Amino acid sequence: MGKPTGFLEFTRVYPSKEVPTSRISHYKEFVQRFPDNTLNEQSARCMNCGVPFCHSGCPLGNVIPEFNDAVYRKDWQEAYEILSSTNNFPEFTGRICPAPCESACVLGINQPPVAIEEIEKHIIEIAFDKGLVQAKTPRVRTGKKVAVVGSGPAGLAAAAQLNYAGHTVTVFERDDAPGGLLRYGIPDFKLEKWIIDRRVKLMEDEGITFQCNANVGVNVSVNDLLREYNAVVLAGGSTIPRDLTVPGRELKGVHFAMDFLKQQNKRVSERPVEGFELLANDKHVVVIGGGDTGSDCVGTSNRHGAKSITQIELMPKPPESRTAYMPWPTYPMILKTSTSHEEGAARQWAIATKSFVGNSEGTLKGLVIVDLQWTASQDGKPARFTEVPGSEREIPCDLVLLAMGFLHPQHDGLLENLGVELDDRGNVKATEKSYQTSIPKVFAAGDMRRGQSLVVWAISEGRECARKVDEFLMGSSQLETKDHSVMAAMNI
Repeated sequence: MGKPTGFLEFTRVYPSKEVPTSRISHYKEFVQRFPDNTLNEQSARCMNCGVPFCHSGCPLGNVIPEFNDAVYRKDWQEAYEILSSTNNFPEFTGRICPAPCESACVLGINQPPVAIEEIEKHIIEIAFDKGLVQAKTPRVRTGKKVAVVGSGPAGLAAAAQLNYAGHTVTVFERDDAPGGLLRYGIPDFKLEKWIIDRRVKLMEDEGITFQCNANVGVNVSVNDLLREYNAVVLAGGSTIPRDLTVPGRELKGVHFAMDFLKQQNKRVSERPVEGFELLANDKHVVVIGGGDTGSDCVGTSNRHGAKSITQIELMPKPPESRTAYMPWPTYPMILKTSTSHEEGAARQWAIATKSFVGNSEGTLKGLVIVDLQWTASQDGKPARFTEVPGSEREIPCDLVLLAMGFLHPQHDGLLENLGVELDDRGNVKATEKSYQTSIPKVFAAGDMRRGQSLVVWAISEGRECARKVDEFLMGSSQLETKDHSVMAAMNI
């Protein structure tokens, strides 16, 4: 490594951020870059581990010690080549990945782990600044055509890899611009959309065609795709949200989180907002769900000027550090305070919603909630909860945002028309061994196949699926697998 004693000399530091009182006045990113000397010190913290567990912690198998060493030496060409050998879109993962690699970092046994995610973001942004990121067009075209349905991270990764293999790729997106969840699910203050546009432009320069407002199974015929393309990749998201069917669900003011977030992203992009406008200004907002989507609703509501924001979660409050039940290097379920939480929100755990309360006009005015007591099971089954007697109460609420996760992809339209087999969770049935559906020339990847997951998993799925499609079309494939790309970058 560049500095073998770096982990002893330097501790982890975080990039500077615009203060909450200032940043809630806009929707731009507010995390600053490291100064050169700080970036150098942070990369120097990466140890010369006997076994770098960060490789296995990352679903993409990013070759982390090697790119950290290149960053320490300020060899940006090498750092970019190592990073891009396993990750098609480090500008996305460097901003919105929960960094499972850091949870597996060996240094994390008794110190804060290496700031891998931040270093990753710096590598790709410096590479763009220095003109190192150039369009890569295949030398030879195979004559095979592949349709990729969905332009989220899984679809984009599959399209990029299949194009590198020489196939002619068309991406079909039902929204008005590519990006999927990246564009209409992640707020701009976490991921500005020019970053997506920059990558899409690069992919177009490499020969990939994007067709937007193309809803396959609605205004694009499924049969046309099957007839005109040699293979089809299904890479849509897990878009059916989990609902909360308690009394009062029909009241005006109860909405799904993604409807709220998508509208705001469209406003920021100056695109038309369809339907009833969802705004949190001067409202008592309750976000039901404690994950990243709920956090995004908190940050957006703060920028709208909500009167109050309360985020409630069914599960008990997580511990602030690892326990005996979550040893290193497993991913720890510990308390996370996002930048949105820093901006202001009341957070409550072990809370269940009993009913929504409305006025005579059918408009939401309150929420009846109850405290829960969680008890560990002695028979190996999941923990159980009971309601705490006497804890039921009503809190004022004008807007409820349901952020409780997603069930499965949309079935009507594309999937019903195709007639592909589904698994018992309602996802498209396709094994990790082949990514092939019940229709031989149709493949599936990402959330549509594995269920809702992380952006980094979606990219990994897209890459692995592309290799299987390439093998299906050509009999073999030169595209890297996760394990092969790690060994190649390490010169093994």
